[in-house]
Amino acid sequence: MVLRRIAPILLALLLTSPIASARPPNKATPKEAAAFVKKADAELRRLWVAQSKADWAKQTNITPETEAAAAAAGSAAMTWITSAIKDARRFEPLLKTGKLAPDVERQLVLLRVAGQPAPDDAQKTKALAEVMAGMDAEFGKAKACDAEGTCRDLGELDEILSTVASPGADPAALEAAWRQWHDTIGRTLAPMYPRFVALANEGSRAIGYRDVGEMWRSGYDMTPAEFETTYRALWEQVKPLYASLHCYVRRRLSERFGDAVVPKGGPIPAHLLGNMWAQDWTYLFPLLEPFPGRPRVDATPALVAQGYDAVRMVKLAETFFTSLGMDPLPATFWERSMFVKPEGREVVCHASAWDVEYANDLRIKMCIEPNHSDLITIHHELGHDYYYNHYYTAPVLFQTGANDGFHEAIGDTLALSVTPAYLKQVGLLDSVPVDDEGALNQLMYLALDKVAFLPWGLLVDQWRWDVFSGRTGPADYTARWWELRRELQGVAPSGDRTAAGLFDPGAKYHVASNTPYARYFLATILQFQFHRALCKARGHTGPLHTCSIYGSPEAGKPLRDMLRLGASRPWQDALSVVAPGERAMDPSALLAYFAPLKAWLDTQNEGQRCGW
Repeated sequence: MVLRRIAPILLALLLTSPIASARPPNKATPKEAAAFVKKADAELRRLWVAQSKADWAKQTNITPETEAAAAAAGSAAMTWITSAIKDARRFEPLLKTGKLAPDVERQLVLLRVAGQPAPDDAQKTKALAEVMAGMDAEFGKAKACDAEGTCRDLGELDEILSTVASPGADPAALEAAWRQWHDTIGRTLAPMYPRFVALANEGSRAIGYRDVGEMWRSGYDMTPAEFETTYRALWEQVKPLYASLHCYVRRRLSERFGDAVVPKGGPIPAHLLGNMWAQDWTYLFPLLEPFPGRPRVDATPALVAQGYDAVRMVKLAETFFTSLGMDPLPATFWERSMFVKPEGREVVCHASAWDVEYANDLRIKMCIEPNHSDLITIHHELGHDYYYNHYYTAPVLFQTGANDGFHEAIGDTLALSVTPAYLKQVGLLDSVPVDDEGALNQLMYLALDKVAFLPWGLLVDQWRWDVFSGRTGPADYTARWWELRRELQGVAPSGDRTAAGLFDPGAKYHVASNTPYARYFLATILQFQFHRALCKARGHTGPLHTCSIYGSPEAGKPLRDMLRLGASRPWQDALSVVAPGERAMDPSALLAYFAPLKAWLDTQNEGQRCGW
């Protein structure tokens, strides 16, 4: 995950910027527009660096002092951005006239979606910054306690859920862990979230949007309505693949736990999918493996046996990027990153990548364990860092992905090349499954990650768009959440979740941190599109799932060319750089990647009642 300027902890101190304080005359010239964006770049850089430093300090050491400093740095950013956006309206008549330099026009367009704007009232701005910082911090330090007084954090509770496929797994114990987290964090955030929604919407309205959701949907080089239509159309194209996987998984879970626990014709209980949010089903793999007994594609035993620690795992991932012709990470990366959870400090372990100073100050923040999953995550996070590395000399408004899905997709694209062949090449696997049975096992494992995620990636922001627009009010937050989860995921809680004070959406970090989530759905589509294009550049001719671009400068070149663009061009242009001739997000690569598995699933599902 990438946490940058759009990441929601925006914080406080009021400014007297020449741009923010002085109202310009009514008419504007191209020369004035160029001067405006130059000053804006300097001010945004100052504010965002201060914000990023404060946020890094808070996330790596959660204390009342770091929370307050983060809230202080963000109200400044919100206040200034809001005023600057209003001032920039005088240049709107110049847009699309051909009178502005392209980079000036692009920065004016991007400014309107550059961050959470502030309400017009200074006290409300301060309150918004505080509630945003507060929700993030409460999530990071939350612990749920059972009736015996044993208290566990999210990671510990998620570990309990991950045992779903182990012999003797007790559905009641899994449900208890699920409920403990949802009840605890939900009740903590429930009184905070409606206040946040009201204040955040005030900020968005102050710069001309109807609500926060419309502002978010405006950041994709298309109208908000066009984006929403595109978003749902992509889902309709991949839904049959998800439905086939869901049908097979539900049947096997029903066989494992009985029809009374997993009814054959309905949604799957949320606590039985191995993950707190049912967004990643990979821990179910031992129950679902198409051909049991085949060698597992799992680097964990080798990582442990060979004594890999966190730093060595990161250095291994770095060699992937240098094999594509990219530079080694700067020395400061190794000095400033957080690779393991520090003793005696509350931190946000949720993995993220940073350029704290917008100047190649690359870092990752993780609590790394020597396992296969974390090795994949490291490759993903370094994908973000190498994106930063390629555009850090650009104006700060260009220092982000072509759209926010691109940034997430780059990390995942590189992770798709962590194939069995790659793991064998770096000494973490003894052999590579080369027959159809071994390939289907590997495709199943990856589908439990990528395909299972698709509806979850869709619904988080669908829910928030309804909340921000007012279609869903506070009394219905949790009910609407579960309506969407049943409709899109085919997942449901095992009992009633309508009791007063519950706020199940808050169990997900990205809701508490106000991080837009459509990016992750788009990234799941885009990563396979990127992967197909890069494999073509490499000269790969076999099935797409067998391709790794490790060691291929030929694939590295179009990738680097796209990364250098940042957000300086519309995402359609950036896509065509890495995938010549393609200017639309297209799930056909994802469907082709999993085509062998889809055919196998459909055979297995014959005679079954699919759907929910």
